[in-house]
Amino acid sequence: MLKILLPTIMPIPTIWVIPAKHLWSTTLSYSWVISLVSLTWLKSSTESGWSFLNPYMATDPLSTPLLALTCWLLPLMILASQNHTASEPISRQRTYITLLTSLQIFLIMAFSATEVIMFYIMFEATLIPTLMIITRWGNQTERLNAGTYFLFYTLAGSLPLLVALLLLQNSTGTLSLLTLQYAPSMQLSSFADKLWWAGCLLAFLVKMPLYGAHLWLPKAHVEAPIAGSMVLAAVLLKLGGYGMMRMMIMLEPLTKELSYPFIIFALWGVIMTGSICLRQTDLKSLIAYSSVSHMGLVAAGILIQTPWGFTGALILMIAHGLTSSALFCLANTNYERTHSRTMILARGLQMVLPLMTAWWFIASLANLALPPLPNLMGELMIITSLFHWSWWTIALTGAGTLITAGYSLYMFLMTQRGPLPAHIISLDPTHSREHLLMALHLLPLILLISKPELIWGWTA
Repeated sequence: MLKILLPTIMPIPTIWVIPAKHLWSTTLSYSWVISLVSLTWLKSSTESGWSFLNPYMATDPLSTPLLALTCWLLPLMILASQNHTASEPISRQRTYITLLTSLQIFLIMAFSATEVIMFYIMFEATLIPTLMIITRWGNQTERLNAGTYFLFYTLAGSLPLLVALLLLQNSTGTLSLLTLQYAPSMQLSSFADKLWWAGCLLAFLVKMPLYGAHLWLPKAHVEAPIAGSMVLAAVLLKLGGYGMMRMMIMLEPLTKELSYPFIIFALWGVIMTGSICLRQTDLKSLIAYSSVSHMGLVAAGILIQTPWGFTGALILMIAHGLTSSALFCLANTNYERTHSRTMILARGLQMVLPLMTAWWFIASLANLALPPLPNLMGELMIITSLFHWSWWTIALTGAGTLITAGYSLYMFLMTQRGPLPAHIISLDPTHSREHLLMALHLLPLILLISKPELIWGWTA
């Protein structure tokens, strides 16, 4: 555990002392080595499921895929941000990379924590670097407004969780994930117990985000710089799903009835946010709303608490992390050339950048869940388990998948096909840096088809 955490902490002094001309290449190669070493976590052979155990941190089949995804993303964020920050003074570039590295440190500690309180502290700590990245390096003036939304939604959701965790500590005497699953489940009967149940889940549902508490997400995504959007879509939303999976074990007898409204909200959100995507004009906003729709399926899959639902949710979280991050990178390559996120003003790009269109095509197909890809595995498992739970849900999930296909094709056709607008005269050609970035997003996704048990979680 520490042989990855300590090397992740060490680049921070390096970033500040290294000569300016070597800054990006050194941090990229360093983080790349860390992400390759982190793949060793995926090989777990212990009977109990927990491995790399030390007093405060450990990995198990649920946290391992998310940890590997977190480490995989840092070199990709550095690759994507190089052009975006090139015009800034060198001290600001150093600050930017430091914030990205500190975000990775907090995320590794959150996903591998064995104590719930440590998870909570790291869950909150990720807020600070993300907020700085959005409010300092965003493109438009609305970034401050977006930062305020992001901060207050997350804080308002997570304060009840802190109270709920302190109550849990009082009643069971421990908050260790290793022993909590064996603690006798509490007989929750009074109204206060139901409030405690809601407090335990609210923070994670806001972070997911559940439809209804999702307004901070499109704002934060649209205003964030490219690395902010990538880490938000790929990893920070997954903190919500991971936290819910961990807390569900303790909320046992009550969840059957109390989770109905949340499941309905989640499934209704799949349809509503999908419909919002169909009439978006802003490219980044469309991708952000599609994230809400996919996370709605994940929330529903976790709340019905079946092994298939859990597995489907974990697979979809990993697949969505790679896909939506790739889509944000593609939107950013368009934005860097046309300086517009409005799809009507930057269309027909297949004529100018034909190789980029190939990446757009693969990413759009992954987003609408093309058969062999993990996106479809996850969605099918969740839809099947929901159908088994109540066959009425097939109307909502079926309509949701149909709309997803609709807006993914709409996004592809609007950006790539059609006539090239007259105002687009000279565009930079695509750089090999951008093609490498796309390949490193989409190749893992395609390779996971051949070995899906890496991201199955407990069920395997």
